[in-house]
Amino acid sequence: MRDTLSQWWAELQKVVNYPLIELGDNNLTLNSLIKFLAVVALVFVAERFLRSFLRRRVLARTHLSSDLQYAVSRFVGYCFIAIGFFFALKVIRFDLSALAVVFGALGIGVGFGLQNVIGNIVSGLVLLAERPIALGDRIEVAGVAGQVTKISLRSTTVVTNDNISIIVPNSDLVTQPITNWSHGDPKVRLRLPVGVAYGTDIEKLRAVLLAVAAEQTSVLADPAPTVFFDSFGESSLNFELALWTQAMAVAPRRFRSDINFAIERKLREHGIEIPFPQRVVHLRPTFSTPTSRQ
Repeated sequence: MRDTLSQWWAELQKVVNYPLIELGDNNLTLNSLIKFLAVVALVFVAERFLRSFLRRRVLARTHLSSDLQYAVSRFVGYCFIAIGFFFALKVIRFDLSALAVVFGALGIGVGFGLQNVIGNIVSGLVLLAERPIALGDRIEVAGVAGQVTKISLRSTTVVTNDNISIIVPNSDLVTQPITNWSHGDPKVRLRLPVGVAYGTDIEKLRAVLLAVAAEQTSVLADPAPTVFFDSFGESSLNFELALWTQAMAVAPRRFRSDINFAIERKLREHGIEIPFPQRVVHLRPTFSTPTSRQ
């Protein structure tokens, strides 16, 4: 029985130590592959615990913002994984010089293939360092408008008013103009165009528009709203109601809609006409020439 077990063990040793890949003086065996995978798995598990420890025990006690804490923990995690990967190769006594040429060729190919990803990661570091946007900000970029809910190294998540998550590459946030309604002071001035018919009492119109602004709870009293006479249009006298608010950082479309509803209702109550383009067509009479009779 002992001889049988010894024979099986010897056969098992031959199987696990059989060279799968020969690279110079190094042989990749099943035994070394199992050790490598086990160490890599332990590295990933340890990396998750390390990131959690950093965020909850170390970074939480600093004055860094939550998004910057997340970026720092992720960066430390990536470095830990890279070190753990090389440690796993050392555990199986793998000579990295044997793969120097292979790694060099792969590095060039990966560099070309991942240049956009690398660019987004670098842009993410720039965003976290300069902080032009932060979690909770309302931004508009590349036709996307919404609230920033997540900033990672590669992309930023923006949730629209329709509860649709838009993943924006960080490179777009660095290279394209961004409208940040929440940056610094969320108080902004909004200009609403209003056109009325010729012959309207403009002083009455001014009083009506200011009354609309005063009735809105989202409109700030200081600075006070004002009305500008913008231009003489083809079919209307064009005015602007300028008011200050903080609602543009929360629900801009709802705020504009509520103001427009109120303006239309007030103008209708006071008999102020909102014109529409009109064209007058003059028809010139035509005269037919008499025909001669034979």
